[in-house]
Amino acid sequence: MQQAASVAGMTRAEAEVVVDAMKPLHLLADTLLFEEGDAADNDYMVLVLEGQLRAVSSASIPDGEVVISVVGPGNLLGEMGVIDGGPRSASCTALTDVKLGLLSREALMGLIEQHPTVGARLMLGVSRIITGRLREGNRRLRTLSQVSRALQLELDAVHSVNRRLLEEQVGRVG
Repeated sequence: MQQAASVAGMTRAEAEVVVDAMKPLHLLADTLLFEEGDAADNDYMVLVLEGQLRAVSSASIPDGEVVISVVGPGNLLGEMGVIDGGPRSASCTALTDVKLGLLSREALMGLIEQHPTVGARLMLGVSRIITGRLREGNRRLRTLSQVSRALQLELDAVHSVNRRLLEEQVGRVG
């Protein structure tokens, strides 16, 4: 909780208020917490207290997946779901036995009403996490774009050589 509290700028007492609003959840290793695309029962986020979870995405990857992250104690997962209730953007599975704190949207709203300063700090911390992930996604997109441009230049060069060779071959035959 200390890492999550420090990200949110909370004191220990404020972090304890958040933890008190959470429900404990224990998962055994290899248990699916949530699945990419789930549109039901997704209005919660979890705080990892013990163990490790892996987030993966399979979007647009036939018969494959991309590991987005491996997270441990002090990390939050599912924060987009608690905010907008939209479909899960990744699948999340326990790598080890895991202890989590689950914060539902309803509990978050109660926290904001009863402890507005704590709620505001929590939401600011969640915003920092989301913007950090967005910045990392943008960095990866720029890198992929650069690789794609380089590959296109290579393909164009190969195409040009193939065309020239074909024209030479046709010239010899004709």
